[in-house]
Amino acid sequence: MSHGPRSGLAAVSSALLAMSRHLEVRDVLKTIVASARELLDAQYAALGVPDDHGGFAQFVVDGVSEEQWKAIGPLPRQHGILASMLHEARTERLADVRKDPRFEGWPSAHPDLVDFLGLPIRDGDEVIGALFLANKLRPVGEHPPCPKPEGGCGFTADDEELLGILAQHAAIALTNARLYERSRELTIAEERSRLAHELHDAVSQKLFSLRLTAQAAARLVDRDPSRAKGELQQVAALAAEAADELRAAVVELRPAALDEDGLVATLRTQVQVLDRAHSARVTFAGRGVKALPASQEEAVLRVAQEALHNALRHSGADHVDVTLDRRGSGAVLRVTDDGSGFDPSAVRHAGRHLGLVSMRDRASGAGGTLTVESAPGKGTTIEMEVPGG
Repeated sequence: MSHGPRSGLAAVSSALLAMSRHLEVRDVLKTIVASARELLDAQYAALGVPDDHGGFAQFVVDGVSEEQWKAIGPLPRQHGILASMLHEARTERLADVRKDPRFEGWPSAHPDLVDFLGLPIRDGDEVIGALFLANKLRPVGEHPPCPKPEGGCGFTADDEELLGILAQHAAIALTNARLYERSRELTIAEERSRLAHELHDAVSQKLFSLRLTAQAAARLVDRDPSRAKGELQQVAALAAEAADELRAAVVELRPAALDEDGLVATLRTQVQVLDRAHSARVTFAGRGVKALPASQEEAVLRVAQEALHNALRHSGADHVDVTLDRRGSGAVLRVTDDGSGFDPSAVRHAGRHLGLVSMRDRASGAGGTLTVESAPGKGTTIEMEVPGG
């Protein structure tokens, strides 16, 4: 194969090493599309991972600005050429994708695609993704953009072969990343189960001792006040020990992923898991957030978890959007859903707080603030701001 200056064995090796270097699925996907676009001199590249509902669980693009991507709108569905690659599991190389009978158009903000090269990513017999390129920029050895061959596709058979090699290694990297994430989730779940058992045993023993000592003190109050006083002092000591046990357990239960990956990566992973587990579309965007003090990061994560639980379990939302943006040295978390909404004052008066009291306590405990915007039929937005270090 003879390719441009960034192809060749060294460039391919560099791309494969970059893919194997990452353990987070999202990072692997980004590396795959960036490597494919650069190696094959394409204007655009994308990789879609299908969900079980006729859409894509993840869809990563390269060559499109963040502003343009937002303007394009929701993730694509599995139709047209994309469906062909996923369901028929065959490579597609087209001179003009717009003239293909399966073409169904695209949103107004979508870039104009012409020549097209796409193929499925397989893990054994399973198709785990679709990788495609569009708009070949230049023929071999020519750096200024040049017209493609008259009536032909700018992507060549050599390009198709190179992309096939890349896709094979992409399948390995993506599968390894998925296994890593599942292993880590299992480890965290096992650790939580262990701590729960330990907490139950320790606190149960303390509470049992407290009850017996309090009963003894009650029996001694009338006939031996001095001994009763001693028993009550023991009650106070046992209560203090139980409180210490609880505080120690809470500290140990700080999410391990926060220490390993930081707040942004932890939130992104949890949102991706929820998106796969629920019919509602759950998305996350983190922009420019720096590391926060540990207590603030944990508070933000817990509030996000509570708000997501409410949105997914109680609101009937179709879309839930989580954003984490930098504000000064701190950050602002927003969890917005398009669900049934509620009247915050009515909920408060009725004594049903939907976790709002807990979220406000966490926010104030971290030196931050929490606001709730909602109305019946208008969805809900939970916003939490923390000041940073």
